[in-house]
Amino acid sequence: MSFFSEFKEFAVKGNVIDLAVGVIIGGAFGKIVDSLVGDVIMPVVSKIFGGLDFSNYFIPLAGQTTTVLADAKKEGAVLAYGSFITVSLNFMILAFVIFLMIKQINRLKRAEPAPAPAEPPATPEDIQLLREIRDSLKR
Repeated sequence: MSFFSEFKEFAVKGNVIDLAVGVIIGGAFGKIVDSLVGDVIMPVVSKIFGGLDFSNYFIPLAGQTTTVLADAKKEGAVLAYGSFITVSLNFMILAFVIFLMIKQINRLKRAEPAPAPAEPPATPEDIQLLREIRDSLKR
């Protein structure tokens, strides 16, 4: 088998295509969650905690005096723990949403009716004939 035919066989298998679709959808879903956290949840959290903006929380490591993270990064190394808080919150929300989705999928799987039992296969004709002969000999 040639290299290209082996690769073609591998690439068109269903599980590889399913994985590719999952990665693409996961990337898009990640952007949705980033927007949800950054544009909806973090402003509410900021308002609750008195106008805090986690994205600008950092510790300057090179003696920067600026209070904006982007400017501080231009001047030298910083420990941007506010970004870590934001990313951690993104992860928790994403994990929670996926948990809810899987829980719903499992609930729907349980709710599906069980398939009706299959009827036993018909007895082959030769077996049926042998049974009839046996029964007639018993009589």
